[in-house]
Amino acid sequence: MISSSHKGCKISYKKVPQMLTLIISISECPLTSQYNDNILHSSSNFTCPSPLNNIDLCTVVIQNLEMTLVNCESYCVFIGKDLADPLVVEGDIAVPYGLQNADPCTARGCLWPKATDGNVYVPYRISNQYSQRETNTIIDGLRSFAQSTCVRFTPLDRQRDFVDIQSQGGCFSFVGRRGGAQVVSLARQGCVFQSTIQHELLHALGFDHEQSRSDRDTHIRILLENVIRGMEFNFRKIQTRNLGTPYDYNSVMHYGRFAFSSNRQPTIVPIPDANVAIGRATQMSPNDILRINRLYNCSMSTKIEHTPHYWH
Repeated sequence: MISSSHKGCKISYKKVPQMLTLIISISECPLTSQYNDNILHSSSNFTCPSPLNNIDLCTVVIQNLEMTLVNCESYCVFIGKDLADPLVVEGDIAVPYGLQNADPCTARGCLWPKATDGNVYVPYRISNQYSQRETNTIIDGLRSFAQSTCVRFTPLDRQRDFVDIQSQGGCFSFVGRRGGAQVVSLARQGCVFQSTIQHELLHALGFDHEQSRSDRDTHIRILLENVIRGMEFNFRKIQTRNLGTPYDYNSVMHYGRFAFSSNRQPTIVPIPDANVAIGRATQMSPNDILRINRLYNCSMSTKIEHTPHYWH
């Protein structure tokens, strides 16, 4: 935890993987209203509670590290230098700064190209940070896509665009092809598992989280009252391409029911049956595979699975 002060405001902050969480002491901030055109609002559009004199702390997530406090009246605004690293939203989706509310990636042409032989070749490079056992696990995850889709992850040769697998701060990936070396982070502590590897690679192929689907409201309830304050943006709903497939509780892309919980209570509840298991996939579901094949026009055929799983 680092502490500093500026214009009478005491600021303490700590680095969270790929983003910065600031805890601001509102009571010691001057109530000014200095603005300029370079203001960068908090990435979560967090508004400090009112009245201010009844609270001690205000937690915001901001987009820049080298910051100067501009205003702390009805909300907290900062200016500063943008970080080169991506911001991570929804737990593991990396986005460039300023694009947190961007359209789904398939709307801007983020797919990997298809070769004349009908396969989609995605070059990859694995960092030497990993042990041989971890490297083998990652390679197994990469190869699993070839078993039932036309996607082929291949070792990097001289290609310009490729997936750069590294052990950074947690598990995260950009959504879709970004161009150049795009990081897929699989931290050695907690991310080198089949389901996680497939999950992050599915992001890299262009897929969002299942609970972000445009039709989610008929399948799940989001309980924002149980979500950690300032983390509500992780439960956004977006206009997704569902590719004619049903909502899939068994998807490897689905959050668990206690994701980002502040009080050990559920943040996601399936409806109409709250007992359906979510977030427990150990590998891609048949519907995950079907979506890959439909998105990339693969010739494989996969059965659509409608049967939910239940808690025992």
